[in-house]
Amino acid sequence: MKKIGLLSDTHGYIDEKIIDFFKDCDEIWHAGDIGDIEIADKINLIKPLKAVFGNIDGQDVRVVYPKVQSFKCEELNVLMTHIGGYPGKYEKSMREMIEKLKPNLFISGHSHILKVIYDDKNGLLHINPGASGKSGLHKLQTAVRFMIDKKDIKNLEVFEKPRS
Repeated sequence: MKKIGLLSDTHGYIDEKIIDFFKDCDEIWHAGDIGDIEIADKINLIKPLKAVFGNIDGQDVRVVYPKVQSFKCEELNVLMTHIGGYPGKYEKSMREMIEKLKPNLFISGHSHILKVIYDDKNGLLHINPGASGKSGLHKLQTAVRFMIDKKDIKNLEVFEKPRS
């Protein structure tokens, strides 16, 4: 069993309350728009980091983290990218990857809107953790944590606070 902390759109800022929210996690996953490599390095010092780059990320982030990650956690197939859309409105290349790779969990960021949606058509859970940073139109900083037990996603919890 693994406990995962998931965030996106830090845009160069990580709130200490989010770090505290992730303190019992085994890994932290970042769905892009990290902002700069120093933020990724700071997160990686707390817990092992899996991440993808987003549209605002520069070369410092892009040389370390890919655009798309496909990996297994426990027995769960995970697909993560920054700009991916959501069920019924996936970005074209992501729709093709979902059809090919058949993930159980699809993670994307970019919208700054926290969404957790089950996709019946593709048999997967889609999670967009919203925006953890301070840049953008969002009014709340958000993140999520959950447990993966073999193929099951359990105990999903949401972090939410007014943007400072």
